[in-house]
Amino acid sequence: MSTVMAGDKVQINYTGKYESGEIFDSSQGREPLAFTAGGPELIPGVSNAVIGMSVGQSKTVTIAPEDGYGPHNPELTQRVELARMPPNVQVGMQLQAQIQDQMVSFWVTEVDADFATVDANHPLAGKVLVFDIELLAIGA
Repeated sequence: MSTVMAGDKVQINYTGKYESGEIFDSSQGREPLAFTAGGPELIPGVSNAVIGMSVGQSKTVTIAPEDGYGPHNPELTQRVELARMPPNVQVGMQLQAQIQDQMVSFWVTEVDADFATVDANHPLAGKVLVFDIELLAIGA
């Protein structure tokens, strides 16, 4: 029985959870996720977790922020006057802004009477993540 080696194309089903067990994403009910094992398409913790697995095998991996979406960087969070924000801005909205010559995505994390707090960190940055992974195919 062959096992996944770095550079192999693979397909998986997965469920991503916080340490609390709350699910934040899943491929269930969708197309399997296809990527190159050990490649840059996914966070390293998932991309590398499939190496050594066989088709049909399942595993659960706990991923530290360094192998996930990185640590949360407080310098990427700031308060912005509501007058500079779109009308009806709400917590949870994802917005984009051009900063110098680059488009930056950020999330609204707090809104009060005069200011909105925005965060350009990925929403999963700084979090320990748990992934249930099932390997469906190698060489797909």
